[in-house]
Amino acid sequence: MELKDKIIVVTGAASGIGRALALRFAAEGARAVICADLNLAGAEDTARAIGGIAFGVDVGVEAQISGLIAQVEAEIGPIDLFCSNAGILTVGGVEVPDDQWQKIWDINVMSHVWAARHLVPRMAARGGGYLLNTASAAGLLNQVGSAPYGVTKHAAVGLAEWLALSYGDQGIKVSVLCPQAVRSEMTRGHEEGVAAMDGMLEPEPVAEACVAAIRAETFLVLPHAEVLGYMRKKTENYDRWIGGMRKLNRLFRGTVDRRQ
Repeated sequence: MELKDKIIVVTGAASGIGRALALRFAAEGARAVICADLNLAGAEDTARAIGGIAFGVDVGVEAQISGLIAQVEAEIGPIDLFCSNAGILTVGGVEVPDDQWQKIWDINVMSHVWAARHLVPRMAARGGGYLLNTASAAGLLNQVGSAPYGVTKHAAVGLAEWLALSYGDQGIKVSVLCPQAVRSEMTRGHEEGVAAMDGMLEPEPVAEACVAAIRAETFLVLPHAEVLGYMRKKTENYDRWIGGMRKLNRLFRGTVDRRQ
């Protein structure tokens, strides 16, 4: 899909990947870029930079996502591309309290469900559309040190797969973004974390990779090329891969313990 003259919504647009996506889409000549974020001031700043439109939206609330979609389609026009990008990180394991599990589940998974629930029927009725869902390499490999993040990102990848196979015949294209560490508010303070072992990317090359994937209508977006090799190792020998991840976990725990 070409981005020129398209109406595009980006959640999490105040900073990081979301801001970079919004700026890159504007550079491609998008007709309108809607910058949505819980941080309305940040969304407004991004929108000012590109002549876009800002919305304050909590993606952890279905009514706010459905309201965003309805308002954009009524006042601006049919959404061609919806980038469900907002996400959060919760560090810890199974001991993380239920309310924190629910919060990250709503933001990292259900926000994608709700966007599809309220937008896919509209897109299908007019012959097609595009969804770009931000997941993570953690959704393909897992996340040492964070069970909630690894689990929710796996679910986000699974949902993207399901949407692609279920609605592709109705003209719905899907791409899922799975980077390792990207410099953002979410990764602030985790610059030496396990996800950054292959380097922390700036948001701009990640946005560039997304534009290339959308243009080619490629499902899996891997800004860190190493991730594909890790995936292959995982599927070739799951037990050996688990053993390697256990070693990585020990290394990570040692780093954490030394900081305490």
